[in-house]
Amino acid sequence: MECEQQKTDCASLCPCAASCPIGDALSQIGGKWKSRLICTLYVDGTQRFNDLLKKTRGITAAMLSSSLKDLETNGIVTRKQYSSIPPRVEYLLTEKGRALWPILHRLAHWENGEEYDGDGDPDLRLSPDKRKGSGNETAI
Repeated sequence: MECEQQKTDCASLCPCAASCPIGDALSQIGGKWKSRLICTLYVDGTQRFNDLLKKTRGITAAMLSSSLKDLETNGIVTRKQYSSIPPRVEYLLTEKGRALWPILHRLAHWENGEEYDGDGDPDLRLSPDKRKGSGNETAI
């Protein structure tokens, strides 16, 4: 009974109980590859398909194609096709896609145990020996 009451309380307090904008956003950029593609296109700029395939280690051509189509459908990536021989296609971020960079950058700081101050410099809250990748991580 207490558990049911907590669920009811949570549902009445949650601002996105009926339709969750966070869930909707994550469905557009979620998964293993989409955020990596967004970061690559932000950092390296306009890319051709094979360049993205080489830069995104582990992704298959089919998964890259599917991910790019999803990102294009959601208005995050633009596919630019040139009428040349051989055919040339390039991918670039839209303004909506570029707007994701600060969010993904901040998320990366969070994952690394850093508190992002918004100025590009993280306020580190974990000592260097406890940061991800140091080999001295402590399980909590």
